[in-house]
Amino acid sequence: MTHATSAHETAPQTGGTDSSRTLYGGTGNRRITVRDIARAKQQGEKWPMLTAYDAMTASVFDESGIPVMLVGDSMGNCHLGYESTVPVTMDEITLLSAAVVRGTKRALIVGDLPFGSYQEGPVQALRSATRLVKEAGVGAVKLEGGERSAHQIELLVQSGIPVMAHVGLTPQSVNAYGGYPVQGRGEEAAQQLLRDAKAVQDAGAFAVVLELVPAELAAEVTRSLHIPTVGIGAGAECDAQVLVWTDMAGMTAGRVPRFVKQYAHLREVLGGAAKAFAEDVVGGAYPAEEHSFRT
Repeated sequence: MTHATSAHETAPQTGGTDSSRTLYGGTGNRRITVRDIARAKQQGEKWPMLTAYDAMTASVFDESGIPVMLVGDSMGNCHLGYESTVPVTMDEITLLSAAVVRGTKRALIVGDLPFGSYQEGPVQALRSATRLVKEAGVGAVKLEGGERSAHQIELLVQSGIPVMAHVGLTPQSVNAYGGYPVQGRGEEAAQQLLRDAKAVQDAGAFAVVLELVPAELAAEVTRSLHIPTVGIGAGAECDAQVLVWTDMAGMTAGRVPRFVKQYAHLREVLGGAAKAFAEDVVGGAYPAEEHSFRT
């Protein structure tokens, strides 16, 4: 959806899933939109989302059929060398979002609004989101917070900018949490998370990320909403799942969170390639004759 219409409006049922229009594995050259996301919820189609921070990696995921990519402020931890997501700036998000957009043809690209870019209120949020749309070319933005961010979401949607919300653990609040604890445990906390999820839906968000939420609660939220839920450490009943790509592909050093499944060991592969190159240079095997030019 281009958000000339409400995020609550969805396309009519087609009588079954059209394989050419599915999010993962679908065909076509046009960009996926939030209307396609809404249709997937209607049809019960689950879909994957990965983070991306550069054009080359994004192009690989796009060619692999990943329908939605998040240029997340997780870049702070896994790309820019920060200890948390908090230091990430609008300049950094905008630069890397533009690279991901340039590296893709089909995926919906969602740009994260970093800490400090929307907390002052709706006007600041609109200014920041407008920059991501105009300068980077993203198709949607994401921001953290439930009821506390509802007014920001409402203005963005009214202004034509699709919004993906984010509740549960919100990493930009790491200093307030004192770490990264599971959210929604206990009756009061569970009810607050439900209120947060419904508040962002009512404000016009087209999807909501549920991070570090007990699986049973995430399933209840998913059943309660007509917009898709995107789980990360939130069990199997969410409509979609997202992982930070460096975790998924085994680039992250040391321990990874419990919810991460590593589908490759790229850190080991890349390190092995670097060592092989170095040994060839030191031993004189590279460059060989076939890598050289002659007059």
